[in-house]
Amino acid sequence: MMRQLSLFVLLLACNLIAAQWQSKYESKMLIDGNDTLHYRIMYPKNFQEDGNYPVVLFLHGAGERGNDNQSQLTHGGKLFATDYLQERYPAIVIFPQCSKESYWSNVDVDRSTYPVKLNFNYKDGPTKPMQMVLQLLESTIEAPYSNNDQVYVMGLSMGGMGTFELLSRKPDTFAAAIPICGGGDPESVSVYADKTPVWVFHGAQDNVVNPLQSMEMVSALLEAGAHPKFTVYDFANHNSWDPAFAEPDLLPWLFSNQKKSLEND
Repeated sequence: MMRQLSLFVLLLACNLIAAQWQSKYESKMLIDGNDTLHYRIMYPKNFQEDGNYPVVLFLHGAGERGNDNQSQLTHGGKLFATDYLQERYPAIVIFPQCSKESYWSNVDVDRSTYPVKLNFNYKDGPTKPMQMVLQLLESTIEAPYSNNDQVYVMGLSMGGMGTFELLSRKPDTFAAAIPICGGGDPESVSVYADKTPVWVFHGAQDNVVNPLQSMEMVSALLEAGAHPKFTVYDFANHNSWDPAFAEPDLLPWLFSNQKKSLEND
């Protein structure tokens, strides 16, 4: 009986801790006609309307799709919500949630074999969730308290693919990007290669998204004259976001970047 009681108390404590950091993210919706984009947004502590805050957009993976406006915080949400990180890197952090039937990136995914086969179709335009993310991002960075020189994008798996596509669709927007275990269209990198620093992560043992997908994007960036950071974990499968989030230099690197001047563009 005492053991069961102890287990119950432990589970209750864990749920309370989870609820504490999740409650830092306000639950909101963007509505466009018959379409709805659920998203969670966290503002800095002691937020001021006349402040000047970096903006971080985080795109989740396929497993967190839906409309509960909660699952998208599963991987990465806590990363930004600890008291220490909020004090050190006060920022506006946005976690949109993709609908179950769609993807961030315009990509055909063949799951008949693993790793999956991917065919990117950027030329066909953005998916509806991507369109609405673009609207949400635009409205956020237009706010007077957003620092447009420090707008960042991160994403994992499906969100890593969305990160690469966002860079190609908004090449003058982001100060830095972190795509994790994703992929994209290598022909699209030329528009942002010399503008946006990128740190790419992948697991060498990934049996869901082939690590060659990230390698192709890094190779294209190198050929375009960029100097991307590229980390491959020899021990990691698809969940390479776990060691990536544990990198001590991850957020210091991200927030150290500011948008390059467009004077010579």
